[in-house]
Amino acid sequence: MTVSIFNRPDIQDFLNELSGLNAAGGNARMKEITHRLMSDLFKAIDDLNITPDEYWTGIAWLNEIGAAGQAGLISPGLGLDHYIDERLDAIDAELGINNPTPRTIEGPLYVAGAPESVGFARLDDGRDLEGKTLIMHGVVHDADGKPLPGAKVEVWHCDTRGFYSHFDPTGLQAPFNMRRTIIADENGRYKFQSILPSGYGVPPGSPTEKLLSALGRHGQRPAHIHFFVSADGHRKLTTQINIEGDPLINDDFAYATREGLVPAVTERDDEASIHANGLNGPFAEIEWDIYLTQLVGGVDNQVNKQRKRAAA
Repeated sequence: MTVSIFNRPDIQDFLNELSGLNAAGGNARMKEITHRLMSDLFKAIDDLNITPDEYWTGIAWLNEIGAAGQAGLISPGLGLDHYIDERLDAIDAELGINNPTPRTIEGPLYVAGAPESVGFARLDDGRDLEGKTLIMHGVVHDADGKPLPGAKVEVWHCDTRGFYSHFDPTGLQAPFNMRRTIIADENGRYKFQSILPSGYGVPPGSPTEKLLSALGRHGQRPAHIHFFVSADGHRKLTTQINIEGDPLINDDFAYATREGLVPAVTERDDEASIHANGLNGPFAEIEWDIYLTQLVGGVDNQVNKQRKRAAA
């Protein structure tokens, strides 16, 4: 039997009431959003004949997500982060702004306050012996395509076990391991030494994994490196690169892979290259230039100041 009560006048009045539209106080924008979301949920309950058992199973799952602190993990897993990026791209297109370096999702594992250096930084502490040495470098360009001295390049990634410092359940990593802030030199160049990271998956048995499994999906990510890039007079860029050759590049549960964000990985084993980088053996090299874009009306129209991030 199909029952639909959404369009009843008393239900519509109820939506206005629960959303605060009948109240003088409160926040008008919050009322507008709440009314729309609750209307969509009420209608979905009708259209899909969602049962009380199904509804309360969902509530229990939301409690688990909150207790596990995984809202920032399931958000990209359900494509919300990618959808926001697509909307920002569409807004830029309307404004006539081209993004030579694509934006993509931040993820939930940034930590502010990483040590700063100018031009070059060593990210890893040398204790992850499973990792292949990586040298990554490039030039940060301004909105006119010119090198941008003083640009801030924040970079972070996981180890070969898939763990990030500050979130490592084994406690083996020192604070800010594989996290640094590099100030571009007088030629706009940045460079760092680290190791090639590994891909990883959502925690086994977690509420995030439970939902993905119910959807017939996996929770694995390809190997990647995160970046925030910022400079005076430019919009802050949030992006990440994938490591070329990873089999999950086009099957990322977080939908972060984008064209232009899979730079070539070059294997270096010649003595000249090894010596020039002060190394003792072969290494992988990634050269990747970064292009920032102009402010919009004098402001950064894409920065998310209200996002809560982990503290060191």
